[in-house]
Amino acid sequence: MAQRLTSLAALSELPFDDIIDVRSPSEYAEDHVPGAINLPVLSDAERARVGTIYVQQDRFLARKVGAALVARNAARHIEGALSDRDGGWRPLVYCWRGGQRSGSFAAILAQIGWRVDLIAGGYKSYRKLVVDALYRHPLRLSPVLIDGGTGTAKTRLLHHLAQAGEQVIDLEGMAAHRGSLLGGMDTAQPSQKAFESRVAMALARLDPARPVFIEAESNKIGDILIPPSLWAAMLGAPRIRVEAPLEARAAFLTNAYADLLADPARLSERLAGLIPYHGRECVAEWQQMAQEGRFTALAAALITRHYDPRYAKSATRATPPAAVLPLPDLEDATLMGAVARLAELARQSA
Repeated sequence: MAQRLTSLAALSELPFDDIIDVRSPSEYAEDHVPGAINLPVLSDAERARVGTIYVQQDRFLARKVGAALVARNAARHIEGALSDRDGGWRPLVYCWRGGQRSGSFAAILAQIGWRVDLIAGGYKSYRKLVVDALYRHPLRLSPVLIDGGTGTAKTRLLHHLAQAGEQVIDLEGMAAHRGSLLGGMDTAQPSQKAFESRVAMALARLDPARPVFIEAESNKIGDILIPPSLWAAMLGAPRIRVEAPLEARAAFLTNAYADLLADPARLSERLAGLIPYHGRECVAEWQQMAQEGRFTALAAALITRHYDPRYAKSATRATPPAAVLPLPDLEDATLMGAVARLAELARQSA
């Protein structure tokens, strides 16, 4: 029996114990149905081998070789990852289009006695729901943007808002990037498709009648593009600008970027990326500050000479903020105290 996906919101309500993606590891890594585990019936090399035989030699031979490989890999999964599943276990299986790979694996599971279903249309049917949500239809939500210069603890404020029960979309967290030129994290960014899956699923869980807080961003976070439907909603959203003293912002940045500051070579390389904007002499001065461990002074210099001028330039092209939230410092107690005020400002801006 094939299970047809009708909406992203309904995914969490499907009556299955596990969702199994039987595609190759590289296909799974690029993107997959949220929560799915990867039990590939063909490795990347095996898939390439079968495809080559199919195109260059003989289709029947390709199917025969593929069937043997699928059976061998299915046995490995049954004896390994699935060895603890009891008779009542109910899996949902999919591949790229819901065809031979998933059908073959599901047939083996069904012979054991498990109640197994397939996703009709495979991963492509799920991806269509994501594309429809983020590319083809306007979003039904009421975004409120948390705006402000670099180092004003916007992401931390989002986390406090979420802990207080407010609706939040953390785009930088989903993109694994802090948004600025120096903002790369230790972990690699997800693929564009994987990022869109994260965003689409987060949006599907929201109550459109309540505001959703999003950090004001450019349309690109590192190498990731914000999908057009969300970007359009953000462009028309009210903004609440957070302001804080330079000293507090510089201190906050040294803590927020502690991982980068602990790696002098990586920091120097990131700073070199600013040469086209500020010249070699200026960047060499900043690199010297980093080598000497003068991180707070470096953060202050970057704020005043790089980040704030760029923010001011972008602000001239945007509509004026709906409200301004000045903070005396960026300590957690202050940020937690600002949550109620942000929620009230969001309601007034709606």
